[in-house]
Formats: sequence, structure tokens, C-alpha cells
Amino acid sequence: MLNRLDSRLYENGSFEIKEKPFYLPQGNEIALFEAAYENKLPVMLKGPTGSGKTRLIEYMAWKLGRPLYTVACHDDLSGNDLTGRYIIKGDDVEWIDGPLLMAVKNGGIVYLDEVVEARKDTTVVIHPLTDYRRYLLIEKLGKMFYAPDNFMLVISYNPGYQSVLKELKQSTKQRFVSISLGWPGEDLETQIVQQETGVEQDIAKMLVKAANKIRNLVHQGLEEGVSTRELVYAGTLLKSGVPMRDALYSTMIEPLTHDSDLKRSIEEILKNYFEV
Repeated sequence: MLNRLDSRLYENGSFEIKEKPFYLPQGNEIALFEAAYENKLPVMLKGPTGSGKTRLIEYMAWKLGRPLYTVACHDDLSGNDLTGRYIIKGDDVEWIDGPLLMAVKNGGIVYLDEVVEARKDTTVVIHPLTDYRRYLLIEKLGKMFYAPDNFMLVISYNPGYQSVLKELKQSTKQRFVSISLGWPGEDLETQIVQQETGVEQDIAKMLVKAANKIRNLVHQGLEEGVSTRELVYAGTLLKSGVPMRDALYSTMIEPLTHDSDLKRSIEEILKNYFEV
């Protein structure tokens, strides 16, 4: 449940989160996360895009008082990007720590967002950190770094969206404590949208009701439903004076699909709640 204020959580570009992030729990995920941290267990967050995985991590990093190293995984992300590399600086060659090595050295939470998007060699790198060994081998340095007690590894992925070619192996999944996040209940999601955007409660409630109807179209060809993040964007645009039609189309229709039939179906749903 990210919004435009998230950058203010971090102080002076550091990895410390100084301002308490707004997060409303869906269930027992906070207690489960704390228990995993205390027992030095890695965590895997599962859930659809925009369901609050990143916000949960930010909240827990603040609550536990640990720095947060976030890595947005992508097709070109390699194990070296996580651990570090040598770079040429003038006439010298210097080693630059990657975010994973920084977290292992300093203690903290490293968050690999959508880890399944990264290259396969990344899972090879993180495996020794997910069991009793808790070490990171840097072959280029010829060193082995052991994680301190206050180090934690967290990964996330969206199992409903990934293709067969981009699925986590069972051998990787079973190394983690799994926390599943779905769409919040209607009352909770309404509260989130209202708190995050400042729109009136009736507007927030209609946004959520419309979103729940649109999410039913997932069974009719829609890849993913409207995320809580998109509802926050819609509320933000409405609060800033953007016309209703423009705000809703740009957040609850256009990002979801290019299919004209699905667009018309979503538009009909929105018409039941708003004048668009």
C-alpha cells in the first residue's frame, strides 16, 4: 500500500526508517513476522501486486528498529548484484558491497521483492542464508561472512501472476516461513484508502466495493484485479481535484487490461457506483 509519502520514511537517504509507516494488519502477520525474526528464520511473503507486502516490510523494519535493504528483482539481476563487485576507480580497483552483503555485515532486513523475476543464480546465493548456516560466501573476496542475529532475509512473489517458467522451486519455497497477504476485507480496505488519501468515507467505500466487483473478472480473463495501491492512487487523484472519469479510468481500467471487452465490463461496474 505504497503512496507518494513513502520516501519520507527514510532519513537522509539512509536505510533506517525513522517515521512510522501506516499499516493495518489483515491477520496475525505481524506476530508471525516477529516470531520469525526472533528465531532467525527467513520469511517469504506471498500475495497479489499492491496487497501490502512492501508496506508490511517497511512497518516491521521500523517496529524492529532494523535498517531495510530493498532490492527490486528483475531479469538482469544477478548474484553479483546482490553480493558486490570490483569497480575501476581512477587507477585503482575497489570492491563495492552489494545490498545483501551490506545487510549481512551490518545486520538488518534485506528484502528481495519479486525474487522469482531475478536470474536463477540469485537463489544459489541466498540458500546458505536460509538455514542454520546463515553465511554468505563471496568467492571473489575469498571470504565467508556469517550473518549476525539481527539479520533477516525476506523475499516476496506473486504466485498467481508468475508463469510456469518463472516459478520458485519447491526446494527454495520450503526454506522460508510463508506469510500470505490477500486483498484486505472491505471495512479494512476502506479505512486504508481513507487514511492514505483523505477522501470522504463514502467515496473510499465505493472505491472498495467497485474494486471487489472488478476482482471477480479475474475468472473471466482479467490477469489481476484492482490493487489496494491503485485504489489509493484513485483516491489521491480525486482528492486533488482530478475529474471522476479521468481518475477512475487511469487507475482502475487502463492499468489492468488492453482488452476492449474487459474495459467495457469494468466501465459498467464503475457506472454502478460513480457517474463516469
